[in-house]
Amino acid sequence: MFPMQMAELGVEGEGIWLALGTVLMLIGMVVFIAKGWGVDDPQKKEFYIITILIPGIAAASYLSMFFGFGLTEVPVGEAYNSVAAENGGTLQVYWARYADWLFTTPLLLLDIGLLAGASNRDIGALVGLDAFMIVTGLGATLMRSGVARYAFWTISTISMVLLLYFLFAVFSEAASDLNEDAKGTFNVLRNLILVTWTLYPILWIIGTEGAGVVGLYTETLLFMALDVTAKVGFGFILLSSRSIVGDDSVPTPSEEEAAAD
Repeated sequence: MFPMQMAELGVEGEGIWLALGTVLMLIGMVVFIAKGWGVDDPQKKEFYIITILIPGIAAASYLSMFFGFGLTEVPVGEAYNSVAAENGGTLQVYWARYADWLFTTPLLLLDIGLLAGASNRDIGALVGLDAFMIVTGLGATLMRSGVARYAFWTISTISMVLLLYFLFAVFSEAASDLNEDAKGTFNVLRNLILVTWTLYPILWIIGTEGAGVVGLYTETLLFMALDVTAKVGFGFILLSSRSIVGDDSVPTPSEEEAAAD
């Protein structure tokens, strides 16, 4: 085994946060696997599978960025922001983040939708809107024109606002018939999504891809912290609910109708 310099592995600058993000996502995935080991109930098993996949996909994304895959340069001109001026008119963009979000954010919405007992139609609508939000966000990142970048960012942000409104209006109504523990878990997860997801476009606008107020090092740290909170934190809260891991199961629409009869 040949010794390698830390710099060759990318463990310098923002690589530190990419490595930490990989480790934290893997820890979350392993813990969720351990918690779900031996679970036989099909409904509970569904929650575990979805929740395990979320940090697993994120870990793969962070590991790829750590090794330099998923990073590209976008020419925007030196006048775009101070970061572009320092780099000869180009921005370093981690597009792998968006590939991660395109898979993990729908899984997060599926998790909370199943917990709420929302219909497949409503979950599908929210997942579709989420995919549109991520794709237009990627467009904002890859566009060369400053006007086009901010136009796509605006469209993506409006989509996020509509998504969060739909989450509050529709999923909250669906969750109103849950038992107290499940309802409390839903409310915490819903609010977690509201706070963390709202911070993503704000970080974009002040980061290297927007106004350039913060550099790539700080931006990578903040995105990593948001990702770990939104994915691993979400999973810990969900899988700590007695309705998921205890004797009480989350009531399904059919069970609620039977109880009403």
